[in-house]
Amino acid sequence: MILRKSLLASSIALLISANAVADITNSTFALAGGDPLTPQQWHLQNTGQSGFSLSNGIAGNDLDLDFAHLMGIKGRGITVAVIDSGVEISHPDLKANVVAGSLNVADGSDFPTDLNGHGTSVAGLIAAVEGNGIGGRGVAPLASLVGFNFLANQTVASWLVSHGLSEDFRALDRFTDPRVFNQSYGSTPATPRAYDYVTNPFLELTDQVQADISLNSHWGRGAVYVKSAGNSFGSYTTAYRGQLIQVLPYEGGQFYNNNGLPFHSANISTDNNNYWNLVVSAINAEGKLSSYSSVGSSVFLSAPGGEYGTDSPAMVTIDLTGCDKGMNVAGDHPNALHGGTELDPNCDYNGTMNGTSSAAPNTSGAIATIMSANHALDARTVRHLLAQTARKTDPTNQGVDLTFENAQGEVVTYNAVPGWQTNAAGYNFHHFYGLGAIDVDAAVYKALFTGVSLPKLQITDWVNTQANVEIPDASLVGAQSAINVEQALTVESVQVKLNIDHSRLRDLAIELVSPSGTRSVLMSARTGFLGGNDGGYTDAVMLNNHFYGEQAQGEWTLNVIDTDKGTSYTLGFNPALGLIGFNSRNNEIAGVLKDWSIRIFGH
Repeated sequence: MILRKSLLASSIALLISANAVADITNSTFALAGGDPLTPQQWHLQNTGQSGFSLSNGIAGNDLDLDFAHLMGIKGRGITVAVIDSGVEISHPDLKANVVAGSLNVADGSDFPTDLNGHGTSVAGLIAAVEGNGIGGRGVAPLASLVGFNFLANQTVASWLVSHGLSEDFRALDRFTDPRVFNQSYGSTPATPRAYDYVTNPFLELTDQVQADISLNSHWGRGAVYVKSAGNSFGSYTTAYRGQLIQVLPYEGGQFYNNNGLPFHSANISTDNNNYWNLVVSAINAEGKLSSYSSVGSSVFLSAPGGEYGTDSPAMVTIDLTGCDKGMNVAGDHPNALHGGTELDPNCDYNGTMNGTSSAAPNTSGAIATIMSANHALDARTVRHLLAQTARKTDPTNQGVDLTFENAQGEVVTYNAVPGWQTNAAGYNFHHFYGLGAIDVDAAVYKALFTGVSLPKLQITDWVNTQANVEIPDASLVGAQSAINVEQALTVESVQVKLNIDHSRLRDLAIELVSPSGTRSVLMSARTGFLGGNDGGYTDAVMLNNHFYGEQAQGEWTLNVIDTDKGTSYTLGFNPALGLIGFNSRNNEIAGVLKDWSIRIFGH
């Protein structure tokens, strides 16, 4: 304790000069602690290591947290809820950070049994114990943890208790109550879903619960819900005729050819186009988009998720204990940590955890770290600090241009996914990475010297217009419609609700242009829909974070562009059913943008 107080006193002395701290945050310090696997945890400090895979990453592509850890800012006093397959809370590298509040939603006990290992690996990324001489460490190794095996019993009651609305957590004002909720799960709907409280009362309930806890819990400081974007960039799985099929693009005689465009959008799922969820895409050890990561305008930030831990690094984190369960089991494996090795003879850790399921807990750990730097900050202000300090990762990424033959037989090019853009408020944004990659040290530095929270959140009513504009087939002309927003707000996020008649939704690109002239893609062309709902988009909602910090007042313009006259297809595959063709016939009849609505979240 004396040594800890001495370190804290030294750390506080460093804070006397804000300029000195700013200089220090740009430096690199070795992560102390002595845990044997930490040197391979590239997401914490990337020195170009392999993470026990067959190739190395590129130094510097990490969460940038060494200054925060040097200062002892590591999540102390912040509890993170792991809503997942469960958590092995007795794991020797977790149990010291587990506090009261975990629940097995299947049997009511306080041990959220994890039969899969996914949730345990997630918990390890967030808050594995540091300095105990085993395994590695979490992003926030002094944070507290509670776990829920929600994925094993996905009822309404299970959702409510795991997301904060239980008898014990109703006020969420105790020091051990979660201020961060990690959701490393999701769905990949094959059709856009209606955002409709009448037909889906559960949607209204979840919105109300998340809004209340996000804004009003913890004596008004609120909490943050972190959500993984999904793992469906190139293909996805859905149900068809009672069986699961893999859905993939097909163009130019090539399977999986989608012209470099994402085949599934994070903006399709209602929990990803929900303002209350901070949606995260995944980057790899080279600082580029992970090969699987779903993307879209609903992505707020990007964080390390890695690849698969075989040819290139995944995450090094906790596994279920023992060599007979979890990801790491006895036997040969291309990941050098696996199989019962000298560093991990009991197979209690793994080097293959990946996905936006990893990007989310890395983000949750980052948020817990930032909150612990200044406990007085409310949750929206913490999100704001993350937005202000996010860095351009993969800075030369130019996005994706789509070349296609229009209805007149001319070859035209459409900028389907823009590269990095700077919006009118000075924030960078990319369809793949949101506002950028998390920089913990930069955000912690700002948190230390931030004394005022954001003004109160305001949410406008939906503003609607009846457009009834034709969408010409295979034409850059597209359909345009405008709505005027009267409120003078600073934008935090924008939601758009659409009604469009069109029989091949994957042909359509949907753009939104702000009053300041920023063009953003709400739904990229060639997204792999199997069909629409009621003939197209019906009350489908999309979220956009591209306009963060811009002014809401003025004219917002929606553009809908048809990019295909019938050369791009969707295939489904199941061993029993074989290959199934979808969207094989072009709709030469023009679609219709019937109506749309917009609402602003801002201050």
